[in-house]
Amino acid sequence: MKLDEKFKVLDAGNAPGQEVRQDIGDLNTVMRGEKFDGVPVDFSHGDVDAFPPTPGSDVAWNDGFSKGASQAYTEYRGAAEIRIELADRLSIFTGSVIDANSELIITPGTQGALFLAIGATVTNGTKVAVVEPDYFANRKLVKFFGGEVVPIPLNYEGSSSENGPDLNRIEAAFKNETEVFVFSTPNNPTGVVYSASTITKISELAATHNVTVIVDELYSRMLYSGENYTHLRSCSTQPKNIITIMGPSKTESLSGFRLGVGFGTSKLIERMERLQAIVSLRAPGYNQAALNTWFQEPLGWMENRIQKHEAIRDELLTIFRSANLHTASPQAGSYLFPQLPPLNVDLSTFVRLLRLQANVIVTPGSEFDPACNDRIRLNFSQDHVSAIAAVKRIVKMIEIYSI
Repeated sequence: MKLDEKFKVLDAGNAPGQEVRQDIGDLNTVMRGEKFDGVPVDFSHGDVDAFPPTPGSDVAWNDGFSKGASQAYTEYRGAAEIRIELADRLSIFTGSVIDANSELIITPGTQGALFLAIGATVTNGTKVAVVEPDYFANRKLVKFFGGEVVPIPLNYEGSSSENGPDLNRIEAAFKNETEVFVFSTPNNPTGVVYSASTITKISELAATHNVTVIVDELYSRMLYSGENYTHLRSCSTQPKNIITIMGPSKTESLSGFRLGVGFGTSKLIERMERLQAIVSLRAPGYNQAALNTWFQEPLGWMENRIQKHEAIRDELLTIFRSANLHTASPQAGSYLFPQLPPLNVDLSTFVRLLRLQANVIVTPGSEFDPACNDRIRLNFSQDHVSAIAAVKRIVKMIEIYSI
């Protein structure tokens, strides 16, 4: 792959926060009607004003700052005392013991952990199974590092018991020299949670065929009513190489601190540390102290946050479905992935029109699967009232631009 092509796959035009750089262009020739009034809502990422960071995170950060150099210049894989505490909490949460010294690294956000994990496992020609739709960076990073994407379809439009990746396609891929499998559960952008039987089967197949597994469990704490979660690392049969990625950036609204963790096979953690030593040296030194609040929130805080998100989810689903717009119900996380009817403009133009005419920012579905050019993704971790009003504007825009 030529150098320009290599970086072209990392296009960040639709990444959260980049909308200010998007070229709205001259949409006067296609825009119908007047601009809507309404509070601007950016559904490309969560609103940390509507859902503020973990209580005490600012105090914890200040404690790190007060420590000075010892906190600013930690080991490349993160401050030892923080890793020890994290390893204990994450071991309990995931159901499998983690060695703080050899099996865990603190990274600049979960995005940083993903970059390091794929960089530690993928090289030119590596076949990598990638679920579609799934987090947009998975496919991009695999291509950037020279890997070959082996697509795995995800069923996300049926009941929760029917949803999940195509296990037959996974097995076929593993038998056909696939070396790495990367996926998220809960899935971003659909909110699908892989069932216990699915996770167990993936673990068994990966072990049988010696496939490295990278699993993003970023939203595994935000499960809605009646949902259960199975951590891949808790399965009785384990693949030889596995990395789990988690962090407090989304559910706990600590995205501004740029903190994530990767934990798993010590050989891969060592590779990730060597790469991090070149890319960023370490996760932000002072910020690492904020991890002391993770899994340490006040009693009832997490439950309250989940209830508020579930209430927003349910009302938005009602609005979309009342407008006959098919939208699967997420089992976890804070994303909706509604399907659009045929429009008289393409998806890219419609997304730009939403911003210009309706004061609403969304992410095109094609970011998560090239075939999803009739979907948009919304992060509904927003002010409840503003989110409802914004989705009503989206529905109106769909009515205006439908064929």
